[in-house]
Amino acid sequence: MNTIGIRCDAGSRTGVGHLVRCVALAEELTARGVDVHFLSDLGGVAWAEAQLEQRGLSWHPAPYDEVGLVAACRRLALDALVIDSYTLPPSHSKAVRADGTIVLAIVDGDPRGQDADIYVDQNLDAVLDIGDVRLAGLDHALLRASVRRLRPSAAPVSSFARTPKVVAFFGGTDAYRAAPQVARLLADAAVPFDATVVAADASLRAELLAIPAGEGQHFEIIDPTDRLPELLADADLVVSASGTSTWELLCLGRAAALVWVVDNQIIGYERTVAHGYAAGLGRLGELGDDAVTTLRRLLLNPAERTALAVRGWAAVDGRGVERVADALLRGQ
Repeated sequence: MNTIGIRCDAGSRTGVGHLVRCVALAEELTARGVDVHFLSDLGGVAWAEAQLEQRGLSWHPAPYDEVGLVAACRRLALDALVIDSYTLPPSHSKAVRADGTIVLAIVDGDPRGQDADIYVDQNLDAVLDIGDVRLAGLDHALLRASVRRLRPSAAPVSSFARTPKVVAFFGGTDAYRAAPQVARLLADAAVPFDATVVAADASLRAELLAIPAGEGQHFEIIDPTDRLPELLADADLVVSASGTSTWELLCLGRAAALVWVVDNQIIGYERTVAHGYAAGLGRLGELGDDAVTTLRRLLLNPAERTALAVRGWAAVDGRGVERVADALLRGQ
């Protein structure tokens, strides 16, 4: 295959998770000499647009309907189309496949009616019961090169040697305003830390700056950054939403505490916590004393952080994007 299209979107409410994992696949494909074209509505999210621009990835407006999508596939002479969307009508993938273009669908549990030659579900304990080619589980986690190259050769060991470094982030848009809620929980833990918290917009920054830090606590509020993988790699504890970024944290061997924000994150959250790959704080908006107790315990207990890191690091080897690219380029 020489030319592959990717149909995915991003936005202030839908977030950037679909785009991030598709960018990871695009990196691997372009490294193999494939020409990749994104057919995307990025919702005016500047960070999302920058991910394509910085990598020199072609970006075209999202076709309005299945007729437009088929026409775009023909115009760009696509050999295959990758679809990653919760909202794209199944008629789009059916039309593209009927026109003779190979379709790979990235799904999270429910395929939502998408018609594909290859299905990918990168989630923990995923089981696919549709399609001839099924790539399921963490062995197929799609991780960006910026994360993969920082994967340590062995799981990190936490210690008392320094004040714990914490990184808290909630996607490129933080549509449900999780950062201030988690920052308050950290402050309520009443133990020392150095925390870097990502503020997705100016109003979140203002709210975060108003949260008082306790004795020995320090907050640094930053804008969304492409340096996030480097910050994660140096963190003793990461607090984030359960989602596609969870697999990046495991690959890096980071001790993580997760919240679930929307219903489609529940299964992944529960499975990850049940396997002991991350600690669970609960549902956003309902975080209380138990979440504070969990954070305090993790901040004070390097052995518990190390145990989480070891289990997570062993679960995600970072080569999932290679396996998916192999299957796609074989057409199977």
